[in-house]
Amino acid sequence: MSMNGAVVAVKTERRARPRRHIVQRSLRTFGRAIIYAVLSLWAFICLFPIYWTLSTIFKRGVDVTRSHIIPWVDFEPRWLGLRSLGLSPETIFQVSTVRDEFLSRFTNSIIVSISSSLLGLALGTLAAYGLSRFKYTLLWMKNKDISFFFLSQLILPPVALALPFLVLYKEMALLDTRIGLIILYTLMVLPIVVWIMHVQFDAIPIELDEAAQVDGVSSWGALLRIILPIAVPGMVAAFIISLILCWNEYLLASLLTSTNAQTLPPMLASQTGSQGINWWEMAALAGVQIMPLVIIGAMLERYIVKGLTAGAVK
Repeated sequence: MSMNGAVVAVKTERRARPRRHIVQRSLRTFGRAIIYAVLSLWAFICLFPIYWTLSTIFKRGVDVTRSHIIPWVDFEPRWLGLRSLGLSPETIFQVSTVRDEFLSRFTNSIIVSISSSLLGLALGTLAAYGLSRFKYTLLWMKNKDISFFFLSQLILPPVALALPFLVLYKEMALLDTRIGLIILYTLMVLPIVVWIMHVQFDAIPIELDEAAQVDGVSSWGALLRIILPIAVPGMVAAFIISLILCWNEYLLASLLTSTNAQTLPPMLASQTGSQGINWWEMAALAGVQIMPLVIIGAMLERYIVKGLTAGAVK
């Protein structure tokens, strides 16, 4: 190849490089646009039911049946939902039996859900740490069998336990009591906590425990001072999932409680009757039930992601 031909080839290559970069950049931009469009559509699909619920609080029955969506365009917002609970601006300072009932059940939901989640987290964390760090033999079962036994409790549907617990709680005078729900919900969330925390502890090197014991720290000291601070994301994830399950549980709460210890889900379901559905009051109850979990989830999102993905990448 002559010198002139080589020079021409070099110049042509230099001209082609910017074009290739432009094409590659355009393809990357187009790919990102497609991804963001799909994610935006998925976010809209996921969030629209929440928007619909919150907007229904301010609708009349005719606005609900006609599927009016946009406030001040399709319908004029009113305080119907909050007024039915005695929480609207004009009724908040008035005597309201409905508001008293709602606050009582909301308080029951908070006490039962938080207590059950914390108790389940404490027991499940200790069980998961023992299964992760020590070897056990119970009859024919070893560590893996015991772990599977905990996990297998999730297979059993709650309706299968309804009648036995109803009879048992009647004999033990635990019907319509908070402590009865707390015990039952703790048993319900315990397998999930054990499963999440077992994965979390397996992702933490056992050499940390051994190094602590060489320095004279006991097993409890190693757990409390070294392992648990590292396992905080998993504990938060387990607590949030347990809280969601306890907060939204309906079947056992409606069966084992009536007045004193009943929670929000049975009250929400009671809005459907022979006279029809009280849409705005049901939406107000649903909105109140949703918002605490949304706020907690938004505040602790990074811990939830870390806890659920623990051990996924070695």
